[in-house]
Amino acid sequence: MTNRPSGRAPDDLRAVTLEAGANKYAEGSCLAKFGDTHVICTASVEERVPFFLRDQGRGWVTAEYGMLPRSTGTRTDREAARGKQSGRTQEIQRLIGRALRSVTDLKALGERQVKIDCDVLLADGGTRTAAITGSWVALHQAFAGLVDKKLIPKIPLTGQIAAVSCGLYEGVPILDLDYAEDSTAQVDTNFVLTAEGHFVEIQGTAEEHPFPQQDFDAMLALARKGIGELAAMQRAALRLDAAGG
Repeated sequence: MTNRPSGRAPDDLRAVTLEAGANKYAEGSCLAKFGDTHVICTASVEERVPFFLRDQGRGWVTAEYGMLPRSTGTRTDREAARGKQSGRTQEIQRLIGRALRSVTDLKALGERQVKIDCDVLLADGGTRTAAITGSWVALHQAFAGLVDKKLIPKIPLTGQIAAVSCGLYEGVPILDLDYAEDSTAQVDTNFVLTAEGHFVEIQGTAEEHPFPQQDFDAMLALARKGIGELAAMQRAALRLDAAGG
């Protein structure tokens, strides 16, 4: 056991809520709250594709990510005011886009594009994992709208994904790190998995010393437990049954 700053057990998620339809204007949206990390995810449908996909009979899903100036303890200038995105921002939004495309049938989507916007309202660790988890809900909702309008015959998703962080804190594997844990953890790992526990992407870093396979296996087991819980919350937010229908 370990004494987590939050008082949680090693295998406990933070208090999580997923509010589908949080933005009345977007075709799909979800306000994802992981403790004090809050991310609003919106999905916007465009009846066109990027130039590199024109006339290929397939669609595209892409993402943009940003942190509001007072999402943290001190104000940070908007990246638009600086004239360029940071490397961190570009890396995270590419991760979100890759993750969502991994479970999207782009041919079935047709020649249209869905743009996902993930805006961090409050940051307390795990913004990218909250963004991915909320974005899948927003994307599903946007696809369901296309079905309702009879633009496509069925929702073009091949699976369900969510994301969660795990780490080693005081030598103990823990699930869903907040900032106090993330900033002092010996290992920080982000897992993007399907609801069945299959791999989409893993990002892991040893902050102090190399770590053994057994610690990775313990974190993976925690991640699969957490993803299972998050996947159930996603389905509940969308009022889906266990099969996703």
